[in-house]
Amino acid sequence: MTHILIINSRFYPEIADELSKGAAAALSKAGATFDEIEVPGAFEVPGAIRFAMTSGKYDGYVALGCVIRGETTHYDYVCGESARGLMNLSTFDGLAIGYGVLTVETLEQAEVRADPMRGDKGGEATKAALA
Repeated sequence: MTHILIINSRFYPEIADELSKGAAAALSKAGATFDEIEVPGAFEVPGAIRFAMTSGKYDGYVALGCVIRGETTHYDYVCGESARGLMNLSTFDGLAIGYGVLTVETLEQAEVRADPMRGDKGGEATKAALA
């Protein structure tokens, strides 16, 4: 049976909850089991996966989170480095990682994308990890 780890950034708790619902539904539908851990922000997601991979417990990972553009360049650094960290884990360490970190301009965009009944990006990222 496939066992997946969901890593969920909690910087925007309401968005994180919706992403998690979509991911859990997709995993249940696929008959997979899963654990979920929380990290403070998107920047911490790759590090959490790196720590977890050493356990050998997981067949894949689902990275969830949300970064909303603000008035400074912080957005660009968080988005870029988080994505780079996840890509490095995928390409250099051979990990199956579904990318569900939303990078949006507004909270409203995030709400639509996270909602399992509308955008369902948590479910989509999970399906990518399972594939």
